[in-house]
Amino acid sequence: MTTVGDSASLNRTRRRRRSSHENGGDLNFVRREAKLEDLPRIVEIYNLAVATRESSCDLEPIEVAARERWFATHTGSRRPIWVAEDAAAPERGVLGYLGFYYFMNERPGYYITSDLAIYLHPDFQGKGLGTWLLGEAIREAPALGIEVLAVTIFASNQPSLRLFERHGFERWGFMPRVARLGEIERDLVMMGRRLDEPRPERMSSGTKGART
Repeated sequence: MTTVGDSASLNRTRRRRRSSHENGGDLNFVRREAKLEDLPRIVEIYNLAVATRESSCDLEPIEVAARERWFATHTGSRRPIWVAEDAAAPERGVLGYLGFYYFMNERPGYYITSDLAIYLHPDFQGKGLGTWLLGEAIREAPALGIEVLAVTIFASNQPSLRLFERHGFERWGFMPRVARLGEIERDLVMMGRRLDEPRPERMSSGTKGART
């Protein structure tokens, strides 16, 4: 496990805002590092994604207790979990979350690379939140010692594939029929981006969920 430097410590308390009015919405997004009291909502959002069978290989809903150790490993690390809220209506709670993950089982040679996960509550998909969170991840990742971002997405999850493509991610791999969810088989696409590449100008409006 890598230690947390000064830049990462600042990142835990920083809240950045972005209005989604330009995309026809009325949300004013803020993000912060997740706290333990956010975990039930994080699990709720994840379980909604599990039910769609479009963005997770879990077959059944998970319990909050089963995620406590997972959450602890991210807290205070260089692979944080961020939650997004609406600054104008904080009573809505967490709208979605983004997680940074160590790549390939935390082998040290891969520390320059982070896997990503983005999950949004269905009520807040298509409102620019996925685009905003991914843009924040690209911008802040170097402060976490990350040079490369990677993600795995089911080939059937076209909204997420388009979102990452519009943020400069390239398709680095294709794995046919590697997942079986009940009677459904899924192909898996691996995408990635080196952060020294220029950021594309065009952005999409959101994503259902990107990580399997």
